[in-house]
Amino acid sequence: MNYTLRQLRVFLAVAAHGSFSRAADAIGLTQSAVSRGVAELEEALGLRLLDRTTREVVLTDAGQTLAPALERLLGQLDDTLEETRQLGERYRGRVVIASAPTISARLMPLCVAECARRYPEVRLSVRDNVQADGLEQVRAGAVDFGVLIDPVGPEDLETVVIGTDPFCFICREDDALARRDAVPWAALQAVPLVLLDSASGSRPLIDGIFARHGVTPLVAQELGHSASVFGMVEAGIGAAVLPSFSLPLPAGSRLTWRPLVPRQERRIVMVRRQDRSLSPAAAAVWDLLRTLEVGADGKPAAGVPAPPSAGC
Repeated sequence: MNYTLRQLRVFLAVAAHGSFSRAADAIGLTQSAVSRGVAELEEALGLRLLDRTTREVVLTDAGQTLAPALERLLGQLDDTLEETRQLGERYRGRVVIASAPTISARLMPLCVAECARRYPEVRLSVRDNVQADGLEQVRAGAVDFGVLIDPVGPEDLETVVIGTDPFCFICREDDALARRDAVPWAALQAVPLVLLDSASGSRPLIDGIFARHGVTPLVAQELGHSASVFGMVEAGIGAAVLPSFSLPLPAGSRLTWRPLVPRQERRIVMVRRQDRSLSPAAAAVWDLLRTLEVGADGKPAAGVPAPPSAGC
């Protein structure tokens, strides 16, 4: 048999109202559409469900048998669909996000805390990975989505920009460049530098900025995490260029930082596979991240410290 849910609901409306015209008004269809729906259902079943006269519409024996059973079944279907809808609205389950290290340190704590407040039944897990590993996890479906550094590469991924983060200069307090209020990119020519390695989403951007300013970086060390960079700089191995989300500097260190001019920044993006739908819980967290305050100055809601005065 070939029948549709719409045909079943049309038949129940006619049975309840005893009239094609009143049924049409009740369910928002034309009278001809109602009549056609009943006729198609009768054809699919191979029997008559309604007897029609010029004055009334009455149920046949078959119609009287079908109507209450059908009303019960469709009621159960409606209840099941409503329960499913409410389940989605409760945002239950586990959500896993891949995040670059500096974003994990600065932005993701805000997201985790706000998610716990708004959606207590969602278990939010953050996987702290370098950019390359985070992208691989997004593509493999090992995480729901990522919060990474733009550009993320191929067009098979959907990205949404949620903020920017300027680069800054890190050095020891006794460094000559620490006496400046801001450090030009061009001043880094021939300065030994400790940089993030190529697995970082920031390193290709930093290399591109150097090239645009005609700077050939003198790379003393390449490391995977900002904390390691801080240690090398304090040991006198070289200065560093890092995103501002790497701040604050380690407490008690002999390090300081300055803005780099002209201002150059990286874009922070949410990234997901285009061919995979998010679960209701993951979609709620995705929308939550859009609302977090990551302004044009690169500051998350918690804020990035103001640079210390030169010579302090």
